[in-house]
Amino acid sequence: MTRPLHRDCSLEELERDRWPAPSADATRLLATAHFLRRRPIGELTVEDLRLLIGQDIALPYLLPLALEVLRDNPMAEGDMYEGDLLSAVLTRNSAVWTESSGLGRELRLIVAELTDLPPDLQQKVERFLTP
Repeated sequence: MTRPLHRDCSLEELERDRWPAPSADATRLLATAHFLRRRPIGELTVEDLRLLIGQDIALPYLLPLALEVLRDNPMAEGDMYEGDLLSAVLTRNSAVWTESSGLGRELRLIVAELTDLPPDLQQKVERFLTP
């Protein structure tokens, strides 16, 4: 299920859940996720979305934002490689798309039009499209 997009609110505000501060020995990934949860979602970059979605954080709020980006540029790139946001979105658990069937349909439309994908990304698209 998707949630309304209140772009001026942070994930902490939207989820009404403040995570405890990361410990001093927390990984960079964990520290970054904590930081990004405090940023208004309207300010999140492609890389921020890729990172948070890849960790299954706040998917009901972030997947609609990611699909907005992918509608305009399916090969949108964070800090990893061209298409890394699409890769993160495609590899979420299939239950996410069952709960958000409208988003799943939209993603199917986006990927159905893609051609000449790198082999790894093509495999992810095929796995996503296979019922």
